[in-house]
Amino acid sequence: MSMPAIKITSSDYDRLDTMLQRPQYRHLSAAEALRQELERAEVVEPEQMPAGVITMHSTARCVEEGEGREYELTLVYPTEADGAAGRVSILAPVGTAMLGLAAGQEIDWPGPGGQVLRLRVREVTYQPEAAGEYNR
Repeated sequence: MSMPAIKITSSDYDRLDTMLQRPQYRHLSAAEALRQELERAEVVEPEQMPAGVITMHSTARCVEEGEGREYELTLVYPTEADGAAGRVSILAPVGTAMLGLAAGQEIDWPGPGGQVLRLRVREVTYQPEAAGEYNR
């Protein structure tokens, strides 16, 4: 499956790039995967970000294609992650994959036991930029 084109805001790009420079993240394989996503992303100013795109601190309703299970996930920085509350770290495989996706797009990510799971973004229910919050 080809990787969908993604957009990220310049402020998310700068914060994530700074995070990836920190010693505790620098050598993680998850950090390398995120770095690759940042390199291929189209960077736009926060005010130019379309409302239906997942940015940092966005919440999205997603469905796992195989099982039909729905999730409401919020994309957060590693220190804010809380799986029980649906707060997914940007450094988790699904978090890295979610960044920059728009409603209707889908991604594959490695699940437990080596199986590949497909997640479709149904709707972005909250996006800071759409709410006028540019400095979160």
